[in-house]
Amino acid sequence: MRKNDIETKFGGLIRVLMTSKITANKEELDFFEGLDRVISLVAGQCAKSPKKKMMFIGNGGSAAIASHQALDFFLNCGIKATAFNDPCFLTCMANDFGYENVFAKQILPVAEKGDVLVAISSSGKSPNILKGAEAAREKYCHIVTMSGFKPDNPLRKKGDINLYVNSESYRFVEASHYLYLDFILEMVIGEMKNKS
Repeated sequence: MRKNDIETKFGGLIRVLMTSKITANKEELDFFEGLDRVISLVAGQCAKSPKKKMMFIGNGGSAAIASHQALDFFLNCGIKATAFNDPCFLTCMANDFGYENVFAKQILPVAEKGDVLVAISSSGKSPNILKGAEAAREKYCHIVTMSGFKPDNPLRKKGDINLYVNSESYRFVEASHYLYLDFILEMVIGEMKNKS
């Protein structure tokens, strides 16, 4: 029986989930207030205005989270949502402009003031994610970052709201990012139902 292993893994994930840090304008927020701000941002900007959209970027496992969440926000909330990880676009942009520019080159022509970018990176150091966040800033978008590993990672300084998972385990960081986004989605759905 692997009871101890199971308890260790699930206990570790629960600890990580409840010790994440959320900052806005370099100020650390209460965890619950931080999540509430993200929910309010998405519900206020995207769910209320059909002209606003959500954009998701990530690499590897974070790209899978980005795609899944873009689809869920689109289907369940009617929000214009997209993940910039189509293979044809990525390989074209990487070939023509370098991999560090694959997201920035897609964001710049389509992002508009007031849109929301969710930038997901476990390390918080991926050059293409950092440049994507900078492109969104150039277009006056709201930026939510989701990172992990080191508390001083550069992505954590790029967003309006920054959710940092205090772990160096890819599994824990990615699982936490997915669960937070899924919770935010659920809360936005609830807010939309209450106001309809």
